[in-house]
Amino acid sequence: MFGRKYKLILDSKLDELKMNLENNYKDLAHGALKEYLTILEDLHDRGCISERTYLKYLKTGEKYKEDMKDYHH
Repeated sequence: MFGRKYKLILDSKLDELKMNLENNYKDLAHGALKEYLTILEDLHDRGCISERTYLKYLKTGEKYKEDMKDYHH
């Protein structure tokens, strides 16, 4: 119930990340990933999302981080 609005925030940031990747905007994609992970950690630290939700979104973020490790100019 309360977590829904926070999931929307995270999903919105993921959409921004995906869009930047699709358009080959490397710097913006890295920035969006960094923001996503920062928001995720903040929501987790404040207890706004459940541990299960945190781990799900963290796994997604880590996957993007791994996929983008060699993604630079």
